[in-house]
Amino acid sequence: MKHVFFLSASTLDSGLSSVALGVFRSLDRKGVRVGFCKPISQEFMGAGTQDPSIALIRKSTGFRAPDSLSLEEAQRFVREDRVDALMEKIVALVETSFEDVDVMVVEGLLPSIDDSFLTGINAAMAQALNAEIILTHSFSGISFAELEEDLEVAASAYGNSQNEKIIGAILNKVFLGDAPDQEASLVNQSPINAHPTSQSLLNDRAKLLEFENQVIQECSIFRRKDFDLIGCIPWNDQLPNIRVSDVARELGARVINEGHMQKRRVRSVMLTARHVANILELFEAGTLIVTPNDRVDILITAALATHNHVPMAGVILTGSQEMSPRLKEMCQSAFDAGLPVLQVDSNSFETATRLSKMRNFIAADDEERFNTTCDFVARHLRESSLRERIETKMPDRLSPPAFRHRLSKMARKSVKRIILPEGEEPRTVSAASICARRKLAIPVLLGDKAAIERVATGQGVSLDGVEIIDPAIHRERFVENLVERRRHKNMNTSQAREALEDNIMLGTMMLANGEVDGLVSGAIHSTAHTMRPALQLIKTAPHAKMVSSVFFMCLPDQVLVYGDCAINPDPTAETLADIAIQSADSARQFGIDPSVAMISYSTGESGAGADVDKVREATRLAKELRPDLVIDGPLQYDAASERSVAKTKAPDSPVAGNATVFIFPDLNTGNTTYKAVQRSANVVSIGPMLQGLRKPVNDLSRGAWVEDIVYTITITAIQAAAVAASAE
Repeated sequence: MKHVFFLSASTLDSGLSSVALGVFRSLDRKGVRVGFCKPISQEFMGAGTQDPSIALIRKSTGFRAPDSLSLEEAQRFVREDRVDALMEKIVALVETSFEDVDVMVVEGLLPSIDDSFLTGINAAMAQALNAEIILTHSFSGISFAELEEDLEVAASAYGNSQNEKIIGAILNKVFLGDAPDQEASLVNQSPINAHPTSQSLLNDRAKLLEFENQVIQECSIFRRKDFDLIGCIPWNDQLPNIRVSDVARELGARVINEGHMQKRRVRSVMLTARHVANILELFEAGTLIVTPNDRVDILITAALATHNHVPMAGVILTGSQEMSPRLKEMCQSAFDAGLPVLQVDSNSFETATRLSKMRNFIAADDEERFNTTCDFVARHLRESSLRERIETKMPDRLSPPAFRHRLSKMARKSVKRIILPEGEEPRTVSAASICARRKLAIPVLLGDKAAIERVATGQGVSLDGVEIIDPAIHRERFVENLVERRRHKNMNTSQAREALEDNIMLGTMMLANGEVDGLVSGAIHSTAHTMRPALQLIKTAPHAKMVSSVFFMCLPDQVLVYGDCAINPDPTAETLADIAIQSADSARQFGIDPSVAMISYSTGESGAGADVDKVREATRLAKELRPDLVIDGPLQYDAASERSVAKTKAPDSPVAGNATVFIFPDLNTGNTTYKAVQRSANVVSIGPMLQGLRKPVNDLSRGAWVEDIVYTITITAIQAAAVAASAE
């Protein structure tokens, strides 16, 4: 996956969208091929509408940002306990634009006290996208100690601030001193209203640099390695604010007079019912007055201000009583001069409450505000910090959702026929139905059609797109072929006919003869039962010394490859080297950059004995045979997997701390390790996938779940496509 910056808000008022779009603008104007994605939108999107951020990116930059999922759709996935499926969908969404960019800026969800799951979804998205996380936080009316505490709390959603994926923070709306005093009205507490600029850093670059240095000195979090202060964006009440038309749309207001509502911007909102003589100072540029509709004096005063060339934002009249024709006539000249007037049925208090909750977002059609805000944010970012991250990119870690999405994408490119000899087994029938529906393969169930249909009905699944082959009809035509293939073992017709009573043998014969592209079995049969016909009829590939296996271990933050955990009990050094090479090639085939660790009970030259000597020799042979691969050993598991341990035990190793392929010295170690990791860490393991055969045959665990079978069919289809490609 390419480089991803994930923008996460620590507070509701952090200006997340503006900062995310500013990061996009900063990289874009420096010539970086950058894209933007907002996987889940918290805005209400009616039919045919887009999230404002997505619409603005498309209109202003030409980049075809993908459509967002709605928050309601994401919530449904969570309620149904299908977070993994949601993450796969999000990975697919982000990757739709990856071909055209080198860096993707992803906007996360705003936190909410009403939806505690949003923080968890943010963490899951960042992990699924293998993203580097940038925290955004507003700095207004808080101390440095409070800032540090807030950032630590925000980082805790992703583990903690020591997480190497959290690369720093951007401070937005930086305003020195206490929060400004405001009247205790609901409207004046609205984010629409601006702070005064008396203590802002807007026009004093030296003062801003001094503030940045003070932040770094006072907050120890910024003195940690690889946690940067990426930007300080000062409060600027001169930036374009929301328009009256945005307010009208939010309130569902009736437009008494449109005037200049598409251009007039709201700098402050004032709710008043006081005597007009006491509020004359409110009738100024950018003020939106909210007043009961029977306060004719206030509307007329607003009209007089308009005549005196005061560009007020407008007037909102509350209450359902209609304006009299005579009043409209008296105000017509002000209406013609552009004064916007709206009316809502709710009373003044209810209207004020709604305005106080209105988010100060950039509307989808407000390109002026979008460009001005993006440019302002971009100017105050340390673009060099972002560029350094891109140029010194950390090793790729393919997350489980990204891996599963990649499997599905690869399988759909070349749909293959995969035979399932255990065709009447319920889990297998369900898996076949899913694969057909997702177009991952053409599943071929081997079994009695009536029995399979009864199972499907009982499981409540469709057999559309699933082929069914009755073994009784096809056995006889393979008898002579099997005799010929096993003539060197003195097989006769009677023995062949008996052998073909076994559906796995029959399915393997169909594979050997090219009637299907791959085989998956083992849900109710042993590994030996699945493997024996494959070794007899399919045989090993020309480049392979033997057949081995790998498991794809879907850890929370990445997918690792374990080999061999299912086939070879006690491999020699030569065999172990071959397993390492096969496993590295399998990893690369499925999108995992192979960094191969040869596992032993000691690291480097620290141990001796026959077992560690075998691993040392296997490492030498593998390097000699494939100098293009990154291989090292012997390495203990912790030295191979943990960077902190690697620094001490194997500081010069090119693999230690970053291993993606783990080669175990024998079956006892491999099988025990994979099961211990799988069960104790609740890790999904896909496999075993067999490697080294001429055509793909894969074994299932007898405890396999339906989804396990689905992914085994998928990887078999991908292997079959690779076999077909190599034969061309």
